[in-house]
Amino acid sequence: MRETFGRRLLLFGLFGCLLLFFMSYYKWSVTQEQKKLKQEVRKQLLRELCHDDKNLGNIAQKDLRHLIVNDKHGIIYCFIPKVACTHWKKVMYVLKQNEPYPDLTSLQNVSIHTGNKFSFLSSFSKTEIKVRLKHYTKFLFVRDPFVRLISAYRDKFRKNNQYFYENFARDILRLYGNETNPPKTVKEALASGLHPSFHNFIQYLLDPKTERNEPFEPHWRQMHRLCHPCLIPYDFVGHQETLQEDAQELLEILKLHNDIKFPPSYVNMTSPDSVMNWFRTVPLEDRRRLYKLYERDFQLFGYRRPDELLDG
Repeated sequence: MRETFGRRLLLFGLFGCLLLFFMSYYKWSVTQEQKKLKQEVRKQLLRELCHDDKNLGNIAQKDLRHLIVNDKHGIIYCFIPKVACTHWKKVMYVLKQNEPYPDLTSLQNVSIHTGNKFSFLSSFSKTEIKVRLKHYTKFLFVRDPFVRLISAYRDKFRKNNQYFYENFARDILRLYGNETNPPKTVKEALASGLHPSFHNFIQYLLDPKTERNEPFEPHWRQMHRLCHPCLIPYDFVGHQETLQEDAQELLEILKLHNDIKFPPSYVNMTSPDSVMNWFRTVPLEDRRRLYKLYERDFQLFGYRRPDELLDG
């Protein structure tokens, strides 16, 4: 009797283990299919909206300077400021080092945005560019366009940044902030509580003179104008809103998930309610004009039209 009971218990245990295995495998398979579907939806949207665009031969080489090339691994990354580009630049940087690759968190003292640390697609000949675009894995990460603008404003105009104050903020204060003679240094301005308002920043973006004088600074230039997704067939389109999940998936595709640990990111501080608060000071007509200015980014990358901001 005890022997029969023992056998039954053993069989039950084996059945339970097999059941758990198949359930885990099924869950893994479903997850993998969901990931593939998400990427296919993002890329299919680009294909549908880009069918009338010109071919790559019409783009100037200087306009490819946001694409970082790694020949060792066959990777091209288009970086967009304010879209996790510091983390991804660190990934591209460590991939140039010897294995085992340094931990990304150990690069705190490396000035990742300055100096000659990368090879850019713009530095190659037209023939070399075509070969790399054909054979390399190409990826970019994007973000809700309005949230990205808020992040750029907060980072460049509300902090101690002399370059952006001297080259942008002083003129914005003069032209839209009724400050005839703003302080010469950002320290003086911050000490007196003076900085362009968010509405001043939007006024600057909407002013036709801004675009006529020179292209938008990359921190607020439209994402499609930086990475040309209608001319370059990207293999992977990541979103800031699903950064950790997308980063892990991409590293698996690149077969780097055992070598590179993507660092955890802070929780996005700009919630939908927060976006509404930022735009409360911006008149409705200016919001609508701003949307038109960035509408192509919203459409190409699958971000919904923010009706709550635009329908008044």
